[in-house]
Amino acid sequence: MQCLMRIVKGKEFPGIGNRIKQAREDDSRTLTQLAATAGISVSYWNRIENESVKNLPIETIWGIEKALNIDLGVSFDDKSG
Repeated sequence: MQCLMRIVKGKEFPGIGNRIKQAREDDSRTLTQLAATAGISVSYWNRIENESVKNLPIETIWGIEKALNIDLGVSFDDKSG
């Protein structure tokens, strides 16, 4: 049996939940549609908006940005702090 492990780099982005929520509310699509486009569940999206998720993987950020057609202006560059 082979076991695969996925390593995901995550980072905290204080206030990002509010920015995502505002962009979602400005969008005409449903949360279900946006979450599907982002490749995440509706419950996970809600946890992100409520900032219950502290370390967001870059893939999740990219998916949300793609779904909302926005740039959240986040960086995973270790030099940026």
